[in-house]
Amino acid sequence: MTYIPIFRKRPPPGTAPGTLRVPEDAAPSTVDVMQYDADELTERRLEPFADVAAGGRPGLMTWVDVTGLADLDLLRTLGERFNIHRLALEDVVNVHQRAKTELYDDQLFVVARMVRPDTQEAIEQVSFFLGDGCLLSIQERRGDCFEPVRDRLRAGRRTIRGSGPDYLLYALLDAIVDGYYPVLEELANELEVLDERVMTDPDESLLADIHSVKHRLLMYRRSLRPHREAIGALLRDESKLISAPVRVYFRDCYDHVVQALDMIDNYRELVGSLQDVYLSSISTRMNEVMKVLTIFAAIFIPLSFLAGLYGMNFERMPELRLAWGYPALLIVMATMAGSMLLMFRRRGWLGRRRRPAGGGR
Repeated sequence: MTYIPIFRKRPPPGTAPGTLRVPEDAAPSTVDVMQYDADELTERRLEPFADVAAGGRPGLMTWVDVTGLADLDLLRTLGERFNIHRLALEDVVNVHQRAKTELYDDQLFVVARMVRPDTQEAIEQVSFFLGDGCLLSIQERRGDCFEPVRDRLRAGRRTIRGSGPDYLLYALLDAIVDGYYPVLEELANELEVLDERVMTDPDESLLADIHSVKHRLLMYRRSLRPHREAIGALLRDESKLISAPVRVYFRDCYDHVVQALDMIDNYRELVGSLQDVYLSSISTRMNEVMKVLTIFAAIFIPLSFLAGLYGMNFERMPELRLAWGYPALLIVMATMAGSMLLMFRRRGWLGRRRRPAGGGR
């Protein structure tokens, strides 16, 4: 199974601050705009990019959703239109950022890492710029977990349509965090299957499957853990862009991050336990093989001694001239082998030891 790494190629050392370097595999850029209030919603795609305020009446909340980083001129135009600091715009195109929250003058810059719903193995960066009456989101490529939020806006839900862009930022961040739950539940199902395989059939492919789950858990934990600090900063910082009623919702989003991290930590402990049980099962199987080989070697040692004793070429060995000497030797050898097998079985070295009916030793 092939995994897309979380962190991409970084800029060369010594690059000037604010340098925009578009990723080689950047997707084509598109701009979708939603403007709304409690009574009105307009939705359109801008091709090419134009003034986002055109076509809507003043006072509407504006959500500009940019998908794809291939168009560098578009990103520069957005930077000028929304007064984005060049360092923040550099973090947008350098998609190896960890989740974080930074305050630039009159806007908040938030970076989140989203599990792609189409692959559930790739994690991409999503950048948000929260300003007065507007929210700008920039994604690496098309395909996100924001469709439920868009549906709530289209349905005219009172809470989201009657709130400001800070509530929209919460809704999008909460959708990103909740997007981790389906993949973690799928990993939980895989762990149940692996747990059963460890106890019944610990073959060689099992260890590779365990490492596969361990790798994905590490990827999700590395991506999700910084969200706790980023969302915590939104709760602590006294910014006028985040209203007091919306901070309660960010606290709920923070709780979701903590719960998801607890799930990941529990699954990592289970993966470690599965590895220990697998190695113990392999060691036990090897010990059983060595025990059987040792038992057969112990049986044949005295038989080899007798065969070697009567294989010596001495003239005065009376048993060699007896008519019943050969059958007698075979009987002695069979008796010795049978006695040793019986002794090994009674001691529990061969086969399973039977427990008394009362359950004692």
